Amino acid sequence: MTAFPLEAQRTFTLSDFDFVLPTELIAQHPTPTRSGSRLLDGSASTPVNRIFHDLPSLLQPGDLMVFNDTKVMNARLFGEKATGGKLELLIERVLGGNQVAAHMRVSKKPEVGSTVSLVSAPGSKDHLSATLLGRWPNAHGPLFRFVLSNDAGDDPYTLMARHGHVPLPPYITHADSVEDAQRYQTVFAKNTGAVAAPTAALHFDEALLAAIDAMGVQRAHVTLHVGAGTFQPVKTENLAEHQMHSEWYDVPEATQQAIADCRARGGRIVAVGTTSVRTLESWALTGQSTGDTSIFITPGFDFKVIDALVTNFHLPKSSLMMLVSAFAGFEHIMALYAHAIAEKYRFFSYGDAMFLSRRNAA
Repeated sequence: MTAFPLEAQRTFTLSDFDFVLPTELIAQHPTPTRSGSRLLDGSASTPVNRIFHDLPSLLQPGDLMVFNDTKVMNARLFGEKATGGKLELLIERVLGGNQVAAHMRVSKKPEVGSTVSLVSAPGSKDHLSATLLGRWPNAHGPLFRFVLSNDAGDDPYTLMARHGHVPLPPYITHADSVEDAQRYQTVFAKNTGAVAAPTAALHFDEALLAAIDAMGVQRAHVTLHVGAGTFQPVKTENLAEHQMHSEWYDVPEATQQAIADCRARGGRIVAVGTTSVRTLESWALTGQSTGDTSIFITPGFDFKVIDALVTNFHLPKSSLMMLVSAFAGFEHIMALYAHAIAEKYRFFSYGDAMFLSRRNAA
């Protein structure tokens, strides 16, 4: 890859990461098969149009692919206040003691201490409810702390699995369906806790994973429980003023060892998705293998771990646009996005993907 010395000296603002996306390119449904989506190979200066199941041709024996094994919760719950007003909760975290931290959408917020009735699954007589305790993580926090209750005293994970809805992103306009329950989840999802899928990994099916294994590419996993903040655009023109949302992550010892082994044999670390990037670079930056991260990666960031990246196409003015620009070069990314729009690639969570290499350090 070509170095970009001018970018290292440039001060980027929010407007730099804006672009016009035709609405019809926002994917509302997944492709019929996971690996049948398109893949824009942006690893060199000239883009190449591929199909996702061609990914093994871009990998090398000895490479290590790192996947995020988080599992999406049925985190969206609907209900109503005692006054009859409708309410929607999007549960961001399970806190313990049947408490959760949630986003709340309602015309008028209920009083602290009041209980709202939540809609149970059809045929259920669970008497599901939520009692508001206050804000989270502090008295002025952006989220709300609730206690979830039902007749049997089930834990929040059980209640969400039984009564909740797939937390589709705000730009997907249909109600969640059986298709979404299957396809808005990776085939290797394991650790429950996300409210959004690690979407680059949605393209992998068992046949593709087997093909990757067969060619001598290693696989490892991290966990980052993706929060709803991933869909929020940056709002401050001065990027330094933006406050990133916080997400919980874990880098297991087996993955740390796999990375060390890959480095020793001269292989590449290939992150599947920006969530894997944020996890591994947080670990490298802090030395902490588990905890909360609010890492904000913008052009000029010094990547310590990742050599290549599989990623979907991201929203204008989003922190993820800034991350991929930091990784592959701002001008290169903007050219790839222009190519993708001209070629009618499908965008966002159910859309197509890109393969990127890290640019040389300037």
